[in-house]
Amino acid sequence: MTDTLAAPPVRPYRSYVYAYPHKTAYRPLDDRPALRELWAAEPKEALSLYAHIPFCEVRCGFCNLFTRIGAPDELTGRYLDALERQALAVREALGDDGPVRFAAAAFGGGTPTFLTAGELERLCDIAEKRMGADLRAVPLSVETSPSTATADRLAVLADRGATRISIGVQSFVDAEARAAVRPQRRAEVEAALGRIRDAGAPVLNIDLIYGIDGQTGESWRASLDAALAWRPEELYLYPLYVRPLTGLGRLTGAAAPVAGTVAGDPAGAAWDEQRLRLYRSGRDHLLANGYTQVSMRMFRRADAPQEGPDDYACQTDGMIGLGCGARSYTASLHYSFDYAVEMREVRGIIDRFTRTRDFSRAEVGRYVDAGEARRRHLLQSLLQAGGMETAEYRTRFGTDPGADFGPELERFAARGWLDTAAGPEVLRLSPEGLAYSDGLGPELFSPAVRAAMAAYEAK
Repeated sequence: MTDTLAAPPVRPYRSYVYAYPHKTAYRPLDDRPALRELWAAEPKEALSLYAHIPFCEVRCGFCNLFTRIGAPDELTGRYLDALERQALAVREALGDDGPVRFAAAAFGGGTPTFLTAGELERLCDIAEKRMGADLRAVPLSVETSPSTATADRLAVLADRGATRISIGVQSFVDAEARAAVRPQRRAEVEAALGRIRDAGAPVLNIDLIYGIDGQTGESWRASLDAALAWRPEELYLYPLYVRPLTGLGRLTGAAAPVAGTVAGDPAGAAWDEQRLRLYRSGRDHLLANGYTQVSMRMFRRADAPQEGPDDYACQTDGMIGLGCGARSYTASLHYSFDYAVEMREVRGIIDRFTRTRDFSRAEVGRYVDAGEARRRHLLQSLLQAGGMETAEYRTRFGTDPGADFGPELERFAARGWLDTAAGPEVLRLSPEGLAYSDGLGPELFSPAVRAAMAAYEAK
């Protein structure tokens, strides 16, 4: 325990832990397993469907997602053609030896509403007629942007059953939006929010970012209050990251690795403290205004319906990803297409996707053994505000989390990150532990995943 108490301090903003293993740990699969074999023994009664649309009108300065600006030469049509070929191959691979049902669906990106209204109709048709997902009977979440949340597109989504519309606003302060290299005006944002409310989706989610250059406690509160004026059912508060190959990364000369920041950088430490202050201020403000905390990032209005899985829970096994930036999860393999951030590389991957005729095999991914499955479950559960029931863990894995992750949990306890009042049957983060989610999460990565991420060459 002495060594635990002497553990060095952990920076609060090391890596956004959304999926584990991280995509930078994926590699080309030498065996190229057939999807039919991968899915043969998997439960298929409650699958999740995710369709990735890798197009945006502009690329924000902080964005390191797999997306490209624009779609020349009818590229969206060719992309949907490939998406349909992929859907047919995946649905065939799922087989007919038992029920295949979808319990949730999501369209992400990029910006799915970059597609025209007619193309959104076709995307929904692919999900329903090719994959067999009843979009009007399951939660359907769709991401949009201020400039693409047009009335005709939103009408299509409402008619096809969208239950949650998520819009990336990031800041209601025009100067902060410009500092984040996000060309938008507040008037445009407010108009888009009005159209979303008029469309009638049960859940509106607004994304905001803290830590932008020039942002103050007062301007952060102003953005929060501007968002609250729309009474969104959900709010996500994201810390700003500056990553290599992004617009902000090029402007600042960022040379940090994908999974962390430059160690010992005084400016980075000061920025950490600023982001922590803004996070705590935003958290407390939302809690005081009738929201409950679901995770470090996610807040839900106390009287709002829950439409679809919570924050990290969408990363469970049984997820089918369509599109060149989507991931799929079986119990033993996580797989996708290649991943890149730099625009030329992204364009090349999209072009190869649109030319692909045979989608029957997994090309890039990472196998998940029993040890990694335990880590993934602990990560997904612990990073939720509700925590994890240890009895559920024992039932699923036949072991105790304290035995499997004793050193890590001891370090977390010594740093005050665990809720000591939760009792022995619940592992739950303290408020400070939730604040340090992006520092805590990477400490649970396995040595093998760390090594793969470190060896990844950003492109």
